[in-house]
Amino acid sequence: MKRVPMTVAGERMLREELSDLKSVQRPAVIAAIAEAREHGDLKENAEYHAAREQQGFIEGRIRELEYKLSQAQVIDVTEIPHSGKVIFGTTVELINIDTDEEVRYQIVGDDEADIKKGKISVNSPIARALIGKEEGDIAAVQTPSGVTEYEIAEVAHI
Repeated sequence: MKRVPMTVAGERMLREELSDLKSVQRPAVIAAIAEAREHGDLKENAEYHAAREQQGFIEGRIRELEYKLSQAQVIDVTEIPHSGKVIFGTTVELINIDTDEEVRYQIVGDDEADIKKGKISVNSPIARALIGKEEGDIAAVQTPSGVTEYEIAEVAHI
């Protein structure tokens, strides 16, 4: 069994989705199946087949979320003493050595990753290059266009 690392916010997000699936979406699809059954012949009933397919997706997602939450290793980075080292959950400010462009990323679990919100997966190439480095270090990240070097300007436990 592989532990799934996630932040406190990531766990909360998955629990909220699981609650919505169980208490809102599952009953709605059950009602849709019951209504479609009332229309008669199930072999040629497109509404029934669509509702059953939706039910399959919902049940699959519920199982997936329950598994991930059961295997979750929730890491609250605010409880970890600040050492200046990049670890899971930290927010890192980087400076591109070539362009002087500054970027800020939080290193999170796979399910929480959203580049538009500045959250990158712990398994992404940039996060793997950063983990273990300290403020002031240079991290070389292999990208499709070649190697990009970043200086770690700041590591924050937010």
